[in-house]
Amino acid sequence: MFRLNLVILGILISSISFAQSNVIDDKINAALASDARTSAEKARDRNRKPLETLNFFQLKDDMRVLELVPGGGWYTKLLAPTLEENGEYYVAIWTDRLKAGLLSEEGFGHVKVVDGINPSSSGVGRLNTIKPFSFGLSNLDLVVTFRNMHNFDVAGRNAVNQATFDALKSGGMYGVIDHTRRHMQPMTNEVWRRADPITITKELLDIGFELDAYSDLHYRPDDELRYEVGRKSVTGNTDRFTMLFRKP
Repeated sequence: MFRLNLVILGILISSISFAQSNVIDDKINAALASDARTSAEKARDRNRKPLETLNFFQLKDDMRVLELVPGGGWYTKLLAPTLEENGEYYVAIWTDRLKAGLLSEEGFGHVKVVDGINPSSSGVGRLNTIKPFSFGLSNLDLVVTFRNMHNFDVAGRNAVNQATFDALKSGGMYGVIDHTRRHMQPMTNEVWRRADPITITKELLDIGFELDAYSDLHYRPDDELRYEVGRKSVTGNTDRFTMLFRKP
């Protein structure tokens, strides 16, 4: 009888997990098909694999989520509607473009902006830095950043990553994607928009994160890791490391 109960419990848990997976997939797919997205944005879905990526980051529709450096809102158009009903969605760092554009449109008024975080030039190439700071948030379930680690120098990344660690709850996740730079390759104008995944991993481990998982979703074997990611021969086909870290 005990074994039977365990089997039944296992089936129930699997059924609940499957149902939750269907819910999040349905919401993301609805956002992907939304008229709020431009044809140019939709054209990038095949390369960016947003449904698979957000599933890898273990997104659920009732989470409290923070996106760092949201840019013009490519992922905002997916995360905001997915989290609107049951969750909370925050954006932080370089949010002016988003506030002046997408967030003024219908359907995005619930997005919460964390203001007052202002990176500045590091004086080294095109890199930025930032002093230690706080997002003023706590008990977040998930923080995500898409192709942004390369924007900061070491001190800037450490400040951003420490603030992220502090804002997450115990067990909270940090999803990181960036264009891959060859390990220990010096920064040049050709590779400045790439990041060394080993360096990034070490910096996050030093802060206290644990590496929970990594994915080959954005592995591109024919990217030679040598050229500027905006070059015609590379753009849309860059190798990107995709990793999920956990706060103990």
